[in-house]
Amino acid sequence: MAVIRLRTALAALAMLGGAALVQAQTVPANVDQARMTAADGEPGQWMGPGRTYGEQRYSPLDQINAGNVTDLGLAWYADIAVDRGVEASPLMIDGVLYNIEPWNVTVAYDAKTGEELWRYDPQVDREKGRDACCDIVTRGLAAWKGNIYIATLDGRLIALDAKTGTPVWSVNTFDPVWPYTITGAPRVFDGKVVIGNGGAEGAARGYVTAYDAESGDKLWRFYTVPGDPSKPQENSGLDMAAKTWNGEWWKRGGGGTVWDSIVYDPELDLVYIGVGNGGPWPLQYRSPGGGDNLFLSSIVALKADTGDYVWHYQTVPGDEWDYTATQSMILADLTIDGRERKVLMQAPKNGYFYVIDRATGELISANNFVPVSWTTGIDMETGRPNVNPEARYGPVPVILTPGPGGGHNWNPMAYSPKTGLAYFPVTEMYMAYSLNPDFQQTPGMMGQLGISTTGYDLSRAAATEYAAKHNKAWLTAWDPVSQTERWRVPYPVRGSGGILVTGGNIVFQGTVRGTLAAYAADTGDLLWEMPVQQVPIAAPISYTVDGEQYIAVNAGWGGGLAHSTSVKSLGFPLSPSPRLLVFKLGGSASLPAVAGAGNELVRPEETGAGAEVIARGEQLFAQHCSTCHGERALGGIKDLRLMSPDTRSEFYDIVLHGARREKGMASFGDVLSQEDAEAIYAYLVHRSNEDWDSIAADK
Repeated sequence: MAVIRLRTALAALAMLGGAALVQAQTVPANVDQARMTAADGEPGQWMGPGRTYGEQRYSPLDQINAGNVTDLGLAWYADIAVDRGVEASPLMIDGVLYNIEPWNVTVAYDAKTGEELWRYDPQVDREKGRDACCDIVTRGLAAWKGNIYIATLDGRLIALDAKTGTPVWSVNTFDPVWPYTITGAPRVFDGKVVIGNGGAEGAARGYVTAYDAESGDKLWRFYTVPGDPSKPQENSGLDMAAKTWNGEWWKRGGGGTVWDSIVYDPELDLVYIGVGNGGPWPLQYRSPGGGDNLFLSSIVALKADTGDYVWHYQTVPGDEWDYTATQSMILADLTIDGRERKVLMQAPKNGYFYVIDRATGELISANNFVPVSWTTGIDMETGRPNVNPEARYGPVPVILTPGPGGGHNWNPMAYSPKTGLAYFPVTEMYMAYSLNPDFQQTPGMMGQLGISTTGYDLSRAAATEYAAKHNKAWLTAWDPVSQTERWRVPYPVRGSGGILVTGGNIVFQGTVRGTLAAYAADTGDLLWEMPVQQVPIAAPISYTVDGEQYIAVNAGWGGGLAHSTSVKSLGFPLSPSPRLLVFKLGGSASLPAVAGAGNELVRPEETGAGAEVIARGEQLFAQHCSTCHGERALGGIKDLRLMSPDTRSEFYDIVLHGARREKGMASFGDVLSQEDAEAIYAYLVHRSNEDWDSIAADK
């Protein structure tokens, strides 16, 4: 694969004795294998997405602690221009904080003062926003030997000079056949940059790729789904996997994208990847005749040097519920039954907390952390779930929990070796699953799923209403040894953020109350909470500069859960833009006041369209729009029942001509006609009037 070379690599500097410290101070972002492996010796740094290779998101810092956290205040903040979800955790290396925003705009700040040092805009193709199932987000960046690495929504892996922000090299990581995007953070270890991608909702075939950190040269690639069985498979693991598929899945792609968690173990020299859902969702459309469909919904261990398959554990054989295993994976050493075990922990969408031997892939234990109905438990002899036969849905809707948002989604989990507990946001979510009888593989994202996504019949509408009324959310503290919950903090709706836990006995989390909150790590007691005019859905980090401890977090509502939880349901006005927020003890900065809730709502007049046109608009909305704007338009990134008169007047320019592409709304003019757009508009006006009494009451 061609690499665009933009300057020569930094010359190698000696790393002997005291020279290491000098080099770290003179070369920005001077992170290497030795420094990352010994990251606990520099607790004031945050040099990787999860701080250390084990990705525990635990900071040993304790200057801010349960006894003085009430003195925490805002030190500085920076506005983010694009009003979309902000999911990234920054890095902080040697006094410089590196952040990444929607559209992959990357910014370096003085970590103490907030002074902007440089800014780089990769000019991401705005049309790729249409392929992103869950907002134009990114979850982080990486650093290695003077470079900052970013992976863009449109598929480029770019190395930036950490001092200036200028590109060093850039490589396109995509196979152009499929609708890929990248929202995950790259990982760097032993001179390799590893990145996956998203796109399983469009049935894209999943893979993960390693590149040379210095040159951008491709080193290896591991496909997670087998290709055409009449041809040689790319690796031996796929020969085994191909036996678990049926039909002609390779023509559709199969899914299985590695869109988030990737973890490296320097002790075993293994890299672990979390694999996503299948595409299309229903097993009978994807693999007629059934089958486990490896390596969908699996944790796979690969040799770090070559990308060769070592072992796998499949959390959901034959997945058809979007139960991805892409959620955060944490490495730790636990004493279980009197024996120290090197484990990998994960709490994925399917509602079970897994503890796995990370050397062998053996399942050590599993227990559900949220009510589940798709299975009756895990068979510990085989490691397989006992799937409820009724969960294998057909045309008639079946209500299951968890829903596709999961018991736990992407929001990062944290683990404290001090308390021995894992902390993560939990959602009790229900979903009415049913086949789409008119399924055809089309460019529309939801059209690729193969399921009915909105009210084609009364039974599905009733099931959807039931599901919405029974959703719950909380923060949990989970004991991975006993597989029990120690404490929980309930939330009014789902959508609270990722987790940081510190040596000061504090769990930090952004909440749907529009706050950053600090809880006692051992008891869950609320210690401190500050309104921040946004929902910090990203996971915070902690660092020190000149002897002071800071907490930094990105606060910007959006992402996957925003598709079904509207801003209106949060109950407070959001700031006009997301922000990077940085706190310290005695911080005295303040946020500007937020204006009122916006313009007065104006009830739209019905379009006069007949029932057939509205029904057609409903189906088109489900196929092309509901991924971002919610089932039956109930929420989403933008609640289209609440369109202003100006938005209504521009509706066709927005939908067909990309009038708001810079804000993430790409044109759909290549897949929708004027008549299609008119049908969708008629449906949205109908939905607005249908819900108007409740909308007006909430307003």
